[in-house]
Amino acid sequence: MSVVLESGNEYLLTVRNGDNFSTHRGNIRHSDIYGKDFGETLYTSQGMRAYILPPGIVENIFFMERKTQIVYPKDMGFILLMLDVKEGDSIIDVGLGSGSMCGALARFVGEKGKIYGYERREKFVEVASSNLETWGLRDRVDIRCKDIIDGFDIYNVDALFLDVPSPWEYIKVSWDALKGGGRLGIVSPTAGKVMQTLQELNTHSFIQVQVWENLFREFKPIPTSFRPFDRMIAHTTYMIFARKVCK
Repeated sequence: MSVVLESGNEYLLTVRNGDNFSTHRGNIRHSDIYGKDFGETLYTSQGMRAYILPPGIVENIFFMERKTQIVYPKDMGFILLMLDVKEGDSIIDVGLGSGSMCGALARFVGEKGKIYGYERREKFVEVASSNLETWGLRDRVDIRCKDIIDGFDIYNVDALFLDVPSPWEYIKVSWDALKGGGRLGIVSPTAGKVMQTLQELNTHSFIQVQVWENLFREFKPIPTSFRPFDRMIAHTTYMIFARKVCK
């Protein structure tokens, strides 16, 4: 569960009877949480008020165990829409990393859908699998530890997401794996890699090729001094989208 202090600090806890959680505003006894409903209040050992809330996908992502850079929620939502992810879809996710994007995909395809996750590094497979298990989504994901340079063993999928260092190397095998009209999504952090990827996309039967960047700015929710925060997360990645057509 998520515990939010009155000061605004947020923590994600796995409640175990007898444990204590230390914060800069006092300790939280896990035993004080038992029997309370979400939305209720408890107090730290220093008298600081705290609130018990159910964690959502954003909290799970920001507090997850990670070994790699992740797809930020500001980009994740747009990717889910552009790939038209919905109940019952079958989707390939290449480059699992710590599993954040895979978890979002698995959540939206529902119990009738399936995610096929490909990751060539075993240590990342272990981390992603553990995170998916924590989120209750592991049974929706078929994880395969392999490099897909020679192609996939799953075909006719609704969408395919690439988060790999050199996406242009996988355009041909991605085309082969998608169904007609299927959607391809790619993330890449630098302009040079985007240009190489676009050149390769132009040699295959993809249409509606688009490149996007999301710039989000958060504002201070203070009625008397409403203004943007002094810092913002600006560029995180470029997002490339395309759709497969038949030759």
